[in-house]
Amino acid sequence: MNNWQATALNTAPDSENQIHSDELAKEYGFKGGLVPGVTVSAYLLHPVIESSGMAWLEKGYANCKITSPLYDGENFEVISEILKEGHTNTFLKNQDGKITANAESKILENLSSKPKYRGDPLIQEYFKTPVASFAEWKKLKKEGCKAFKFHWGGDNPLIYLSDEKKIPLILQPKKSGHANLSFLLGCANWILAGNAFMNPWVHLETKSQNYKAVSFETTLIAEMSVMDFYEKKGHEFIEVEVNLFEEKSKQCCMSINQLAIFKLRK
Repeated sequence: MNNWQATALNTAPDSENQIHSDELAKEYGFKGGLVPGVTVSAYLLHPVIESSGMAWLEKGYANCKITSPLYDGENFEVISEILKEGHTNTFLKNQDGKITANAESKILENLSSKPKYRGDPLIQEYFKTPVASFAEWKKLKKEGCKAFKFHWGGDNPLIYLSDEKKIPLILQPKKSGHANLSFLLGCANWILAGNAFMNPWVHLETKSQNYKAVSFETTLIAEMSVMDFYEKKGHEFIEVEVNLFEEKSKQCCMSINQLAIFKLRK
């Protein structure tokens, strides 16, 4: 597995989370809008998917951690360290030579039982998103969260590089490719922000397990549970579990545990 180089793409410059915009990000001491953590995660796993293909999409586990920002247009390199067959560590080094993110990935042959579809109520058009707070997370943990639908397909699906031909063939939409991590982990971002409004907020870490590759033109239902929330060093944190299911079969495609700062100290 060779080291891989590319140019970072801010896939969410117009997001409601304005940490991805230059103006607000600079107010919090960053150089500019942050490349989303889910996109950085896609970069970390790019060499793994290039090497392992469908095996990783169907049985892959990843723990992706973001430790420093990556910016739009920044050149970076992903360094791979193969520990044993099916088990790889990857590190993202920015153009200044600093490691800003890392991932541990495995292909697990003997998967435990998949998460089961609960049938949580789907979000309705009239739903007014409450503002994130410890009180709101406590309520959601007790009463449950709204489910959301997300579609992989269409004319302009989310990809993590500006040139589709530079992502693995198995993921290329024009080749009817399967869903990539920027989209799949993005579903966890979107359901989180859809249940409680946060601005700005920062994605820190995801632990994800694949159970089924998501084919082109597939609608997913995302269900979320609040796991924990706390304050540390002036930041306020939220941890959630998100499970993604095929709308038609109700089979689980991916389980995601996500940690984020939902309220940044200034």
